[in-house]
Amino acid sequence: MSKKLIVANWKCNPLTSNEAIKIFKSIATKYKNYTKAEVVICPPDIFLKNLLALKNKLKVGAQNCFWEEKGAYTGEVSTVMLKNMGCQFVIIGHSERRKINKETNEEINKKIIAALQNKLIPILCIGENREERDHELTFDILEKQIKEGIANLEKTKIVKIVFAYEPIWSIGSGNSANPKQIKEVKNFIINLIAKKIVKENISNIKILYGGSVNGENTNAYFTEAEMNGVLVGGASLKPEEFAKIIKSA
Repeated sequence: MSKKLIVANWKCNPLTSNEAIKIFKSIATKYKNYTKAEVVICPPDIFLKNLLALKNKLKVGAQNCFWEEKGAYTGEVSTVMLKNMGCQFVIIGHSERRKINKETNEEINKKIIAALQNKLIPILCIGENREERDHELTFDILEKQIKEGIANLEKTKIVKIVFAYEPIWSIGSGNSANPKQIKEVKNFIINLIAKKIVKENISNIKILYGGSVNGENTNAYFTEAEMNGVLVGGASLKPEEFAKIIKSA
């Protein structure tokens, strides 16, 4: 059985490099006690170089990328830059970027293609908002996000993508989706992707859950919902709490 994938999304936190290093080192120290999980820390870009210099078993990823290799794109960071720096993962299409930065499925697709071309593992975030959930549009929304997100990709490329289901109504609310809801979504994603790839490879697809994840509810996501991992926000900035999540894997 493959290891559970635990991804920390620090978002726009913390405020200083020293604090980022302190949190990272604390997590690394606690991670030494566990061997059955793969842990990825995704800090703001400004801290990537410092954290990558701290050689340990933790992997490092970015929270976003741009689809062009280089050029006149003020404020952007390309997948080539991230790969050359030493990153292994990149979060793409997070709901906050879809909402605040108005990212479209077409742009997200370009980023995924660029990430795969440069041997980065893209973590494709998908999810519905409260209104869409209440109107039973969850699967329609997810199907559109997935199909347009993986458009123009070869079957062998699709299996390299990590899919992160993050219901928008749950993120940062303290109200996580229940295991039954999450498992229904996981099965839907698997069945949808199975139509796009060689079915023998479907077991290689990793599907994560994200949304108010903490040390108390993670075990249910692994056992009852049978998720392959979790995408953790606020709790990943608290080493003790994050260690509980790693331990549950």
